[in-house]
Formats: sequence, structure tokens, C-alpha cells
Amino acid sequence: MIDKRPFDTLGHADHGWLDARHHFSFAGYHDAQRPGWGAIRVWNDDRIAGGSGFPAHPHRDMEIITYVRSGAITHGDSLGNQGRTGAGDVQVMSAGTGVRHAEYNLEDEPTTLFQIWIEPRTRGGEPSWGAKPFPRDDRSGRFVTLASGFAEDADALPIRADARVLGATARAGEVLTHHVGAGRHAYLVPATGAVEVNGVRLDARDGAALSGDEVFTIRALEDSEIVLVDAN
Repeated sequence: MIDKRPFDTLGHADHGWLDARHHFSFAGYHDAQRPGWGAIRVWNDDRIAGGSGFPAHPHRDMEIITYVRSGAITHGDSLGNQGRTGAGDVQVMSAGTGVRHAEYNLEDEPTTLFQIWIEPRTRGGEPSWGAKPFPRDDRSGRFVTLASGFAEDADALPIRADARVLGATARAGEVLTHHVGAGRHAYLVPATGAVEVNGVRLDARDGAALSGDEVFTIRALEDSEIVLVDAN
């Protein structure tokens, strides 16, 4: 099954410093048909103006993955963690029993990113944060696991969910595949370019909810950067 969610149908909130699109219900945007997708609770497409950002605020019992598309985001939290994550790289925060964090764009240019929330397999646990570079060239023509809750994905950032966050780049005409297992939920967004998933066209920043025990064929119609989450 493919449920296409065109970019212009997404929830929208423009706060001036933050221009956000919501693939699922979030904050003041409520869509009874789109409360989430399996354990994937949030997929926000954010544009953050230079010199602005999110002041300190709390989270708990959520795995929060930030995929930076352009610019950079600087993180600081109540655990003492600090770090700058640049374009193409990923940071993850396991909120666990509770943590406060702030995210600022300290650059002169806007930062664009996907922020993805995934429900953890169990509640509680010690909060944690981490970040890692994932050069786009290393993902050329294939999916690379960026964050994972499975021990076999030793090179990925760890999260506490039965999920994987995957990234790929593909040149026009290249074909990738992904198997969504029975009872699993996948969500795919081309950050740039355009792709065709089992014959369904997705332009940049469109979303597609995938399900069913099925292999999905992803054909790049243009040079594309793809992010996919596979969760329970």
C-alpha cells in the first residue's frame, strides 16, 4: 500500500523565524486521518531562520531524530551535551525519563531539517544524545542506516525503538529497493529531487506511507536525496 501525502497538503505553521510543515498531527495542527504512522509519531519539515531557534523545553519518552538538510543546528541540553550538526548529518536524542534541550540555528543562513519522532519500545530509561556525520557520497545508490534500534546496525546512531532511519542519494535513473515487512510501517520522503515508488511519483518533500509485506521499488526521476523510516 502507498498513501501519498503531497507537500502542499501538509499541515503548515509559519512563525516568522520558523516555517514548519507537518506530515502528521502536531502542536496546533490536527488531522484525524494522520495522527502518525505506526510508531512514527512526528515528521516535521522545518525551515529555521538564521540566528533563531527553539529555546529550552522538555521532552520525555520519545526518540527524536534530526536530519539536517542544509545549514546547521546547534544542540544544548540539561545533561550537559552540546554539539553542532551540519548538512547531511544526523543527531538523535532519547528523551527517556525526561530532558530539557534547546536547538538553535547559529548560522547566518536558514537551516532546513527533518525532525522525526518515534515512540520508544519501552518507557523510561536514562536520557541520552548523540550525533554523527554521514557523508552523502557514502550513500550514493544505496540506503545507509543512520539511526537504529537494532544491535546489528553497529555503525548507526542508537535509538530505543524497533525502527531504522535510512538515507540514500540516487542519480536520475538509479533504482533502489526496500522491503517493508508484515506489520511494519515505513515512511519515505525525498528531501530533494523526485522519485517514483512502485509507479507513484513523489516530488521533493512529498511523503509516502508504505505498508504491507512488499518490496517497494524506488526509481529516481531526478538526482534525489531520500530519507526513509521503517518502524513497528
